Parts: sequence; C-alpha cells; structure tokens
Amino acid sequence: YLPPTATESTARLAALRGAMQARGVDAYVVPATDAHMSEYISERDARLGWLSGFSGSAGTAVVTLHKAALWTDSRYWTQAERQLDCNWELQRTTWIKSIGLWILEAVPVGGNVSMDPFLFSIDTWSSYSDALHGSGRTLLPLETNLVDHVWAEQRPPPASGQIYSLPAEFTGSSWQEKVMGVRQQMEQHVRSPTAVLLSGLEETAWLFNLRGDDIPYNPVFYSYTLLTNTSIRLFVDGTRLTAEARQSLQGGCPGPLCVELQDYGQARDHVRDYARGNVTIWLGTEYTTYGLYSVIPQEKLLEESYSPVMTAKAVKNAKEQELLRAAHVRDAVAVIQYLLWLEKTVPQGLVDEFSGAQRVDALRRAQEHNRGPSFESISASG
Repeated sequence: YLPPTATESTARLAALRGAMQARGVDAYVVPATDAHMSEYISERDARLGWLSGFSGSAGTAVVTLHKAALWTDSRYWTQAERQLDCNWELQRTTWIKSIGLWILEAVPVGGNVSMDPFLFSIDTWSSYSDALHGSGRTLLPLETNLVDHVWAEQRPPPASGQIYSLPAEFTGSSWQEKVMGVRQQMEQHVRSPTAVLLSGLEETAWLFNLRGDDIPYNPVFYSYTLLTNTSIRLFVDGTRLTAEARQSLQGGCPGPLCVELQDYGQARDHVRDYARGNVTIWLGTEYTTYGLYSVIPQEKLLEESYSPVMTAKAVKNAKEQELLRAAHVRDAVAVIQYLLWLEKTVPQGLVDEFSGAQRVDALRRAQEHNRGPSFESISASG
C-alpha cells in the first residue's frame, strides 16, 4: 500500500546509482540545504525533495547501491511516511552519529562515501569525517553533484528576478557606513584579518541594502562577498541588478567604496587566488561550506561561528527598531481584523484551516509596505 501522496522514486534512484557506480561511489549523502546553508531553499536546490519526494525543510538522505534511507526529525515523520515510496527506509532521528552507523553497516570496508562539499557546512563535514574516521571507509568530496547530474534538463532554471535596492527610508544606515563599520572591526581584531568572506545570503543582502526573491518567503538573492581593506567584490548575476542598484553599488568607483561585480560562479576560484597572498580571511563557520573553506590554507583562516556582518546585523539601531515596531503594529491590525472575521464566520461553519490561512494572508497583504509572509501560514484548529 502506498498513499497517493508518495513519489515514485525507482527510476530516479536507478539513475543516481548508475552515476555513483561510474565514479566508484558506494554511498552518496544528499542534504536538504543549498550552498549558503539556507533554511529555506529554491526549487532548483530541492535535491532531496526531487530524489525522494519528501518536501520537509529538514532532512538527510543516504543512497547506497542497494539501499536508500531518509533521516528527519519528529515534525516530519507523518509527512515522510506519506511522501516516501517503498524504496526508502525512514530513520526517526537527525544525529550524524546515527547516519554514520547506518553507513558503516551498509557500506563495506574499503568503500567510498561521497558528498558535494558545497552543500555541507564546515562543522557538518567534520562530523561526517569523525563518524567515518578509522573505519576503513573513505569520505570523498565530489564536486560534480550527482543529483544535479541525473536531474539534468528537468531541474528548474536559476532564479531570474530583479535584485533591487532597499529604499533609504527602510535602512538603518547606508551600505557604505556598514562597510566602514566592518573594516573598523577588521582593524581592531587581534589577528588583523585582511578580508571577510560572506556566504550567508542574508549577510550580503543586509550589507548592501539589496533585496531579491530567489527563495520563497525570503528577500535574498544568490551571492557571495569578499570584502578587503581596499576592495569589495560581490559575486552575483549582475544582469539581474536594477539600474538603481548598480548605480548605488558603483557610485564610488574607482576607490575603496566601489563594489566590483563578479560572476556568482567565480567565487571559489577568486577566493583561492586571493588566499595565495599574504592574507588572513575571516569567515563564519555556520554559513560557509566545506567546499569554499577547503581552498583556504589553514594558517590563513580566522574562523568564528558568525562573521562580523552577522553579528552587526543582529544589533538593531534606533531607526531599525522604530521600523520593526511599526511593522508589528501593521501586522497586529491584520491579525485583529482576522480574529474579528473568525468570530463571525466560524459559528456559521463557513471557514476551514486552509481558507482561514488564505484570509489572514490577504489581510496582511492589504497593509502598507507588505512584501508577503516570512513563511507559509501554519493554521490549525481543534
């Protein structure tokens, strides 16, 4: 018996296993994130969802030549049971240790376990490395993503929406002021880093006061930033910047407050070239992938959990606090309107959880400056 919500994954798994065999891979690990460790991802990055049918926001799959298993937490067990077909084992845990133990049982000694190094954070990669250490199995970084390889033309296209400047009335300070603040932190740090590398999408969006719509419910766009004492390099699809955004970034050219635009796909090669010099690169380990991290020599790294941009972004200045309060007031008006509507319609039997969620979304959209919800409404009763 399979519920009608299950995805038929036999052909997809067969194609993946063919690609694994061609490369001598005995187990392939597929996470539910993207190259920026984003909590929410675009359809193009939903590799786990495409391969298995499971569409929850947290999960890890491991595929061997004969087995396939999915690990997820208790929020998603019922959903996974309804979305996975009989090719999959559901593992009700998220610990890497338990994934490691499963791999050790499923993969013989001498086997290769492969992962895309651009889809795992530094810490997560280390955890897998520790779990397999001394077991006779090899952890092999594989830069060709095998799911992308078999997904081929069916894979959704890259984002193409505009990247725009946030109006000045919605920013606590200009991007130039933010850059100068980060450079000041670099100068004051005991290690005197020469550059800051930003991988988290919200870091770059906040730093430059730019917004996009590459990921549903998140006003971000795919990008990396390498900020040095004298230069600023933004790795992004520059064709998507509005004329106003481009002018904002390049108004100070040439000079230390000039943003040099580079292709998004060039980030790793550029970081590797930069790391050949007499430099120290400051990065946040929470958002940097092992793939980027591994091109920087260890002695040239300054590692902290969060970059100076992430910590600066977390402290809201007076203007930002005022804007947050105003946004919450507008949102409260929409919620009060919704509660009033519920009082009238629920006794008449005219509303269910789904139509209720649609109603509150519509009331929020009617408020000034609304750009949509930060996640799909979670609506329940009873």
